[in-house]
Amino acid sequence: MPVPSGDPTETASAHAHDDPLFRTGRVHIAARQRGADVTALVGLVLHVPHILASLAVVFAVAYAVDVLGGPPWSIPLAAWALSGVLVFHRPCERLMARRLFGLRHPTPQEAVTLRAVWRAVTARAGVHGGAYQLWVEESHDINAMATAGHIVGVTSHALRTLPPAQLAGVLAHELGHHTRGHTWASLLSFWYALPGRLAWRLLLRLARRVQHLSVGATILVVALLGAALVALTTATYGLILLPLATPYLAAAVSRRAELRADEHAAGLGFAAQLMVVLGQEYERTSRQDAARAMHGARAEKVSIIARLLDGHPDVHTRLHHLQNWLESRH
Repeated sequence: MPVPSGDPTETASAHAHDDPLFRTGRVHIAARQRGADVTALVGLVLHVPHILASLAVVFAVAYAVDVLGGPPWSIPLAAWALSGVLVFHRPCERLMARRLFGLRHPTPQEAVTLRAVWRAVTARAGVHGGAYQLWVEESHDINAMATAGHIVGVTSHALRTLPPAQLAGVLAHELGHHTRGHTWASLLSFWYALPGRLAWRLLLRLARRVQHLSVGATILVVALLGAALVALTTATYGLILLPLATPYLAAAVSRRAELRADEHAAGLGFAAQLMVVLGQEYERTSRQDAARAMHGARAEKVSIIARLLDGHPDVHTRLHHLQNWLESRH
C-alpha cells in the first residue's frame, strides 16, 4: 500500500486502534506456546524410512572413515544425530533465512507495519511475539512463510498492498504453522533425510553411467547395488521401500496442515480477512488464465501426479473449509 506521509509509527498505531480486530489493553501470554498436532506427528512418522536410510548412509561413511584411520565411527554418527539442534539455533536460523530462503530484514517503514500487526496477532493468540524473527521476501506475489523454529517471512508486495487486518490474517496462518509444530517437524524431517536423498541421487548418477561400462563392470555394479538393497530391505523390515509412496502421503499431510493453519487463523478471528486474501489470489490467477486464452495460449494443465505431489490445497478447498468453519460458529 502507498506509504503515507507523517510518522509511520503513528500511522501504524492508528490502523491498530481503528480496527476492532486488534486487541487493546492487557495481553495474557499462554503457558503453552507451541505443540505438535496430528499432521506434524504423522509427517515425522512418514519420514522414518528416509531417516533410517540416512542413518545407514552416515554409519557406512563413518565406519569407512574409521577403518581408514579416521576418528571412531561413533563420533561422526553422534555429531550427525545432534546436528538437528543447530537448525533451531538463532544464528543458524538467520543464516538459513538469508542464504537458503532468500529473505532480508524489513526496512524501517516495513518493520513498523509488520511488528505492529504481528504484535496484534500474537496478542490474540497469547503467544510471545518477540520470540520470532520477522523477515521480508522481495516478491511481487502475496505470500508468507513460516520455517525453522522462529522464522516468519512475508513478501514485500503483501506488506505494500494488504490492509492491516488482511495482513494479520496471513500472519495468523503462519503463526498456526509454528504453534502446531508444522515448521519444526518438516525441517527436522528434511534435515535428517538429507544424507539418504544425497546418496540416492549419487546412485542415480552412477546408474546413468552404467551404460558406458563394460559388461563385467556393469554386472558387478548391479550385483553390489542389488545386495545393498536386499540388505537394507531386510534390516528395515521392508520399510526402506516405503519412500516410494512417501512423497504422495507427505503431500497429503502437508495439504491438511495448511487447512489446520487456516483454522488457527480463523480461531483468532481472521477467517473473513483470510478469505478476502484468498479470493484476491483466485481472481489474479483467473485473470492470468483469461489473458493466456485471449492470446491463443493453451491453458496449463496440471497432471494428476502433480496435484497429488502438491503440498498446498487449491484456493477453492481453502475457501470452502473456511466458509464451513464460519457457518459452524453461527
